[in-house]
Amino acid sequence: MNKPGSKMEISVIIPLYNEQDSIRELSEWIIRVMNANQYSYELILIDDGSNDNSWQVIENLVAGNSCIHGIKFRRNHGKSAALHCGFNQAEGEVVITMDADLQDVPDEIPAMYQMIHNQGYDLVSGWKKKRHDPLSKTLPSRFFNWTARKVTKIKLHDFNCGFKAYRKQVIKNIEVYGEMHRYIPVLAKWAGFTKIGEKSVIHQPRKYGTTKFGLDRFIKGFLDLMTIMFVSKFGKRPMHFFGTAGTLMFILGFLAALYLGVEKLYFVYNKIPYQRVTESPYFYISLVLMIIGTQFFLSGFLGEMISRNASDRNDYQIENKI
Repeated sequence: MNKPGSKMEISVIIPLYNEQDSIRELSEWIIRVMNANQYSYELILIDDGSNDNSWQVIENLVAGNSCIHGIKFRRNHGKSAALHCGFNQAEGEVVITMDADLQDVPDEIPAMYQMIHNQGYDLVSGWKKKRHDPLSKTLPSRFFNWTARKVTKIKLHDFNCGFKAYRKQVIKNIEVYGEMHRYIPVLAKWAGFTKIGEKSVIHQPRKYGTTKFGLDRFIKGFLDLMTIMFVSKFGKRPMHFFGTAGTLMFILGFLAALYLGVEKLYFVYNKIPYQRVTESPYFYISLVLMIIGTQFFLSGFLGEMISRNASDRNDYQIENKI
């Protein structure tokens, strides 16, 4: 039970979709761990538009324990939306996120809490070192994580592991949207929280139901990776990207057109047989380069105008002030 007036130590956030068979078992397991370690806690269960009896199970759990809270979406919005709502409601100094399928083991929570509370980590990501998943899931995941490490320079083995621990300040200063739950460590680093650690966690075989994710998540994952890297580098200065690319393309096109013009003048002056400039494929290539370069430049200019009028253009993460 939570002591009145004291700071809440841990918030556990569990997004779920059609997990009616595992919710009660997982909740009771978490509560046993919390009581054994005498943590003050809250458990936030987020029903992402389930069409089974998940919400009825949550209602019964909430009625029997004041530390359990429930959020229900009218329809399925995805894991990022569920985490966003959970982060907004969380009050604990350390926030734990877990999947609802009983593949994550709540016994790992105390060690992850200690890494945040005592060792000063901003974020600790679980690493399912020994996975109980088919090769169709593990092999693409390894390639995906390798690519993410190379692109983001964050040395984590498992970006997509749902079992993570956060300092409260981290989840209150990032915005999770779309499919960005895979890249919360990147969002945290972007927000200035650089002490990111990793802990090997037990991964159990799925006990009930089937996985809700298909191979399409890896395609979406790579697209989201490109999005987040672009936004993190050029979100507030789009002209640096579009303007540079547009200028280079325009210059290349202009130089190619200039070469064709000079070449024709040379042939005319020396009375050498020549073909029309418009008969050369290089003319059209140079023309396309100049048009695309101009469009890129204008895109950067419009992006700058939009960015300068954004409400968060001067929203900087201030860690301390004296």
